[in-house]
Amino acid sequence: MSRSAALLLIGAATLAGCTLLNPFPTAPRVAQPGSPAGPRVAICYNTLSTSLAEVQAEAQQECGANTVASPIDTDWYLQNCPLLLPARATFVCTAKK
Repeated sequence: MSRSAALLLIGAATLAGCTLLNPFPTAPRVAQPGSPAGPRVAICYNTLSTSLAEVQAEAQQECGANTVASPIDTDWYLQNCPLLLPARATFVCTAKK
């Protein structure tokens, strides 16, 4: 194995083992006409390393008590999320019924 290949492998292993790829809250997308009303939360995540259940759980933590985080939109604009976590899922927090 060449030296550059070994360094690349070590770098990839380091990146995979750290928390750089954990989803995190960000600014939600502005409400579009006809979309559900209510408080909004958004989560940046990597579609290759984060399951939809993990994104949902993160959004639920951001919503208030006695509410349900319902997904309404996903976008890949890099204004709010970094390159390693390019997807932004927006949720609306609705009262539990």
